[in-house]
Amino acid sequence: MRKYPILFLLGGVIVSFSLSPLLAQAQRQVSNAQVAAMVEALRRAAPQTGSSNDGLYSDWQVKPETLKGWSKSCLKRELTPTQFENSPAIARQVVSCITRRELNQQFRATSNVETAAVRGVACWWMTGSYTGCNSGFTANYVQKVVGFYQQQRSKPLTPN
Repeated sequence: MRKYPILFLLGGVIVSFSLSPLLAQAQRQVSNAQVAAMVEALRRAAPQTGSSNDGLYSDWQVKPETLKGWSKSCLKRELTPTQFENSPAIARQVVSCITRRELNQQFRATSNVETAAVRGVACWWMTGSYTGCNSGFTANYVQKVVGFYQQQRSKPLTPN
């Protein structure tokens, strides 16, 4: 009679070990290379309005109200649009921080399907929603981001 609790415990250990790779995969974090590729893709796909007074800042064309929350979240302080605009390094740091957060979320939501995650982040970047970018301007924008992302990911890694 005493064998059964031991077998039950042993079975639980075996199940735990067999599930741990699946849990690790589900919780994996995106790589720095994936974040860098997404950041560069968003920069390259940013709509160019042709006006210097369009109310959007930096190479990523970020709205001032968005910038406040992002900089507070990522830098623990609010940046002014001018600070963001005048410091490409700080702008890239903030955009990278937000992009990492969103890519991680989308990788989880898409069961680690990279292109689907990139599409979701690109749609969110443009509209605030992860879905609904299937036609018109937003679909074209998402496709541009995906193309630029794939170009960046296909480049050989260079040491920093």
